Amino acid sequence: MHWRAKGVLQKVLGHLPGGERAHYLLQRRFGGLRDFRREFDIKMDDWRLMAGHLHTAGRPIAGARLFEIGSGWYPTFPFACYLGGARQVITVDLNRHIKPELVRDCADHLARHTALIAETCGVPEEIVRQRQRQLAARLQHGDDVGTATDGVVIYDAPADASRTSLPAQQVDCVFSNSVLEHVFPDAVDGIYREAMRILAPGGIMFHSVNCGDHYAYVDRTINQLNYLQYSDREWRQWDNAFLYQNRMRAYEFVDRAVNAGFEIALNTECAREKRLAELAAMTVHPQFAHIPPERLCVTSIDFIGRKGVVQATS
Repeated sequence: MHWRAKGVLQKVLGHLPGGERAHYLLQRRFGGLRDFRREFDIKMDDWRLMAGHLHTAGRPIAGARLFEIGSGWYPTFPFACYLGGARQVITVDLNRHIKPELVRDCADHLARHTALIAETCGVPEEIVRQRQRQLAARLQHGDDVGTATDGVVIYDAPADASRTSLPAQQVDCVFSNSVLEHVFPDAVDGIYREAMRILAPGGIMFHSVNCGDHYAYVDRTINQLNYLQYSDREWRQWDNAFLYQNRMRAYEFVDRAVNAGFEIALNTECAREKRLAELAAMTVHPQFAHIPPERLCVTSIDFIGRKGVVQATS
């Protein structure tokens, strides 16, 4: 599908009554949800990478108090963290996208990943299997996410991750996966400030950001740097309620975290030869011309920001 056609279709659906439902059904029939098993396994691999980064940073999943930004249609990360022994997982979304049928599918598919979760979190696999079976059974019975997880996973939507009602210094880790690239830049700053407030001293903020042009996943004639050819005014023609892309570069997410007071403990920013070649073959809009190619071309990044143990008092 041509990327412009998808942009126009999504923009139209975003203004129609029932457009969100229609968009979801199209994703189930033609989009990423068409092959749920594949989509789910990709998310579980993302979770594995995150859990490994958290462990290296000294904040393993087991026993942790976690806060997820961007629940999506089904809670893969919160459920995997629950099975791995997390103490609490609060997951919030600006809009209530969660779909009961996908939540049940998510719980069922976790049965194929109990060994991975057990090894990653240092929990006996039998305990993980018992939790998975109980979770799946309770959801099939009609329980909501909170009841099915004995109150460990809390789903809150609509909710603003930049203005929560959580008490200060009560969370060990704030995280997101492929979310921040869809957030207005000013809201990113707000999310960071709120993370700094709710994190306990020494707590960490982990974000995995896919900051390439997402239209490249449906249109193979373009690459993930395609959207750098357009001005903000031009790009607004293709931005829409279902696929807003802020076009922030990877380093900007990290720099804004530093400005919010975080100490960077992980930064995977890397200029790849393929992306540098793609960038050299295209005409970049002047608004991006000041950015060095080795930074402009980066389309994904994982990073961890740590809150200092000693915080200044006002």
